[in-house]
Amino acid sequence: MVTVDRRTLLMAGVTATAAGALGMTTTGTAGAAVPVPAIHPTSDWGARPATGTIVVENHKPTYIVVHHAVDPPMNDDFSLARAYYVSRYIQNLHMDKNGWIDSGQQFTNSRGGFVTEGRHRSLEILRGGTQHVQGANVGNHNSEVIGIENEGLYSTVDVPPALWDSLVSLVAYIASQYGIAPEFIKGHRDFNSTECPGQVLYNRLPELRTAVGRVLGVAVTRAEPEWPLLKPGDTGRPVQSAQQFLRNSGFDVPTDGVFGKSTKDAVAALSVQAGLPRDTCTAAKASDETGFLGADVWPLIVPSDRSTAAWRADLTRT
Repeated sequence: MVTVDRRTLLMAGVTATAAGALGMTTTGTAGAAVPVPAIHPTSDWGARPATGTIVVENHKPTYIVVHHAVDPPMNDDFSLARAYYVSRYIQNLHMDKNGWIDSGQQFTNSRGGFVTEGRHRSLEILRGGTQHVQGANVGNHNSEVIGIENEGLYSTVDVPPALWDSLVSLVAYIASQYGIAPEFIKGHRDFNSTECPGQVLYNRLPELRTAVGRVLGVAVTRAEPEWPLLKPGDTGRPVQSAQQFLRNSGFDVPTDGVFGKSTKDAVAALSVQAGLPRDTCTAAKASDETGFLGADVWPLIVPSDRSTAAWRADLTRT
């Protein structure tokens, strides 16, 4: 069976980071005046004190990452009080269940369109525009991302208009503060093997990039293909390719193009062996994501004879 060392795993992240940094310096934003959205600080919603030191990275983030929060279960309460409740709920979950020092995300966006500060000091540091608070919402990439939890589960339903409008405003403000080009607005699944931010919301990320670009006054370059997310039950050419790569890596799986139990077990074993993080946001509570094959697994199994961009383009080709 294949042995995956830590250096191989980290190199996948370093490559993504370097590409993001290059895109920022060559594309950038046009310096358009961007409205400052209303963001309610931790003191407004009664946040618990952090149980550890809030780490402030002495650099700007490379990516803005979109999540869906999944819990608490969404409803039609679009009030500010509900937004505060959601913020408390998520913080309690992250601290009491995950064992984190505070909320994992820097900001939270409610279904009513109210934005709250998540992790302490995130709003203060964002306003400075030169540093960012390290969160705990994207495994192995928290030093380079700033994350937004969006209240609700968006695997099969769309986001409410109020949430969408506030998401555009918040992302545009963050992008303006840090000089992040719209191409570097990502979904959680672009880094970890997770459904997050839900297929419906993920499919709207190109629209989000365009809307943010319009606010910033910049043209949006088409984003490169990302690693596809494969799940148990999926079928087709990408599954068959993944199975062949797994076989080449020493796993006894069929190459029938059907993501069955043996393929799931092989991916799960590889993920554990590589030390890949799991359950890095509340999205994992929507379904068992064990054995999902996504952005952090593909680099461990694809052959080294082609570039990351080439493999991504090939595997997303229909």
